[in-house]
Amino acid sequence: MNTKLKCLLLDDELPGLTYLKMLCEQIPEVEIVKTFNNPEKLLTEIPNLDFDLLISDIEMPGIDGLHLAELLKDKLVVFCTAYKDYAADAFTIDAVDYITKPVKLERLQKAISKAVERFENTAHAKKFMQLNTDKGKSLLYFNQILYIKTALGDSRDKTVLLVDGRFLNLKNVKFDTLLDELPEADFCRINKKEIVAVKAIKFFNHNEMVLHHLDENDKNTSLSLSETYRADFLKKVKI
Repeated sequence: MNTKLKCLLLDDELPGLTYLKMLCEQIPEVEIVKTFNNPEKLLTEIPNLDFDLLISDIEMPGIDGLHLAELLKDKLVVFCTAYKDYAADAFTIDAVDYITKPVKLERLQKAISKAVERFENTAHAKKFMQLNTDKGKSLLYFNQILYIKTALGDSRDKTVLLVDGRFLNLKNVKFDTLLDELPEADFCRINKKEIVAVKAIKFFNHNEMVLHHLDENDKNTSLSLSETYRADFLKKVKI
């Protein structure tokens, strides 16, 4: 791999930070920009830092690593923590990887390789599609989509739920057309009437899934998972 990721390291415990830095220095795809043992200090310096990847602990005083990662738009994050309890939350916010301490070089190298692959894919990937809506043509960005369903009024139309809670009505478009445009790894058809973004899923079993999104009654949105699409879905969410 020719890509070299500019990296920040964060751990509130200095021995752990020193050890992590030593491991990263042995990985040629990583260039360490700066190390921090205080998450709030890192946050104040973010506007002045040029970096691609943050490798961070989770449980820290002041602000935890999960909250910090949510504030970093379009940056890759790998978590290194002594706790297994946060893994689901980490992948919910689209972390590249989740490593439990003690960190081994081979395991960190694997995480960095995944980060490099995602970085390269993101750099070259198309980020939106142009579609007709009931208000005219619109650029629909993939990272703004939570799920797409058949419109109630006309089955030829589709309704998109966006991350900000708004709905967008797409005119006369087929699911196959949408799936051809959407990033295959990030979206999955789950039944005849719905496509869901993998990042939107909170819980799932073999028959249904619950999303992070709350409906008008403040209840998590629930969707059915049909047998026809189950195998493909389970393959995509396997970590």
